[in-house]
Amino acid sequence: VQYGLACLELEAADSGIRSLVSVQGSLAMYAIHRFGSEEQKQRWLPGMASGEIIGCFGLTEPDHGSDPAGMRTYAKRDGEDWVLTGRKMWITNGSVAGVAIVWAQTDEGDEGRGIRGFVVPTGTPGFSAPEIHHKWSLRASVTSELVMDGVRLPADAVLPDAKGLRGPLSCLSHARYGIVWGAMGAARASFESALDYARTREQFGRPIGGFQLTQA
Repeated sequence: VQYGLACLELEAADSGIRSLVSVQGSLAMYAIHRFGSEEQKQRWLPGMASGEIIGCFGLTEPDHGSDPAGMRTYAKRDGEDWVLTGRKMWITNGSVAGVAIVWAQTDEGDEGRGIRGFVVPTGTPGFSAPEIHHKWSLRASVTSELVMDGVRLPADAVLPDAKGLRGPLSCLSHARYGIVWGAMGAARASFESALDYARTREQFGRPIGGFQLTQA
C-alpha cells in the first residue's frame, strides 16, 4: 500500500515520473531481486535502490510487443560467454540506464528454444540506446531503442532463476500493481485540473462551473 500511494502521488504530478519508478523498482530491480544470483544482487541492487544506478527492462521489440514469445533477440553460447544480438523498442530509461535487463531467445529449453534474462551493463561494447524523440505523451520519461550488436557477456550475466516467459511476465505483473495506483493519481489530477478551470473560467458573466451542462 505504501508503494501504491507513492506511485499515485508521483503520477498525479506526471505519468512519466511514475513510469521511471515502475521500471526501476518493479521491473529492473525486481528481476534481479527475484531471479538473480547473490553476486548480481550485491553488485547492482544497492546502487539502484539509492538512485545512483538507473535500470531499464528490455522485452518489447519493434515487431513483437504484445507477443513477447515471438522475440527475435538472440543469445548464443560462445565458449563460456554469451553473445547477444537484437533490438528492443519503447524502453523506458534506456538512454540513461547503467544496467539493462534484456530478455532473449536461447537454444536452452524445450524444443531447443528458451527465453532467458541477461544483466547487461550498458557500457558493454556493442550495446547502444538511442533515445526516441517527438513522443505525444509521457514526455518527461526517457524512452529508447536498445540495440545489441554482438554484445559479449560472461557466463554469470544470465539470471539463473529465470527460464521461459514466466520470468519477464512475472515482472510485468509486479509493475502493474503500481501502474494501477498511478492511474488513480492521473485521474485525480485530471479531475482537479478540470474543476479548477470550471471555477475560474468565466463566460456570460459567471464561472462556467455554474452552468448545469458543465456540472454534469
